[in-house]
Amino acid sequence: MSTTKKHLTILTGGSRGMGLAMGQQLLREGHSLVSIARKQNEALTEAAADGQHLQQWEQDLADSTGAAKRLTTLLNSLQSDDWASITLINNAGVIPRIAPVSQIAAEDLVNSLRVGLEAPMALTSAFLAGTEGWSIPRKVLNISSGLGRKALASQAAYCAAKAGMDNFTRSVALEEALKTNGAKLCALAPGVIDTDMQVQMRGVSSAEFPDVGNFAALKESGKLTSPADAAARVLAYLQRADFGENPVADVRDV
Repeated sequence: MSTTKKHLTILTGGSRGMGLAMGQQLLREGHSLVSIARKQNEALTEAAADGQHLQQWEQDLADSTGAAKRLTTLLNSLQSDDWASITLINNAGVIPRIAPVSQIAAEDLVNSLRVGLEAPMALTSAFLAGTEGWSIPRKVLNISSGLGRKALASQAAYCAAKAGMDNFTRSVALEEALKTNGAKLCALAPGVIDTDMQVQMRGVSSAEFPDVGNFAALKESGKLTSPADAAARVLAYLQRADFGENPVADVRDV
């Protein structure tokens, strides 16, 4: 008796915020999920139809080499014929203290770039190498931000990580386009979402963050998207027939 092949998604930052919402929605749709985060979340377990469709790795993405090695081991254990598709979603990110860069400790700047840029690069490399030659659809979705395309004061590390992610995605997309069955890649800005990151942005003084008033106004005017709604929009974009044709995009693109 034949069985329907499942879609496999590897997701970073799946323990909270939009990442958690994406993981829950994927599981409810019957996808198999590997969630990579510092902590597990029982809400993902509850969303899984059974434990066989979910793995939760407790992994600090600041150790990008360790995360990439772990992913390589997983991919080497898989057979491409067992799956309908395979996708990597690099969603995790870190905002250090919101302040001028001169006031931020070096270790906090380094950690932000390790989680927000180095880890996605290392995981993408491992993903593409581990699935090289697979005939099934392969996709890499890098969750970017408008702040990678428009810099703000007191956000230097986060802006740098997202700008780097955008150009990294452009470069790798060019490489994959030269291959017979190359992967599709996109760095996607998901819009402004009501998450802990937004709380962090609104909780500082204007002396430290000149644009704090703009972010407070977004909350007050109800213009923030819920994590669940943002997740649904991002996952819908991932399923678009033209996914990857524009390697740097915004979820609001039509």
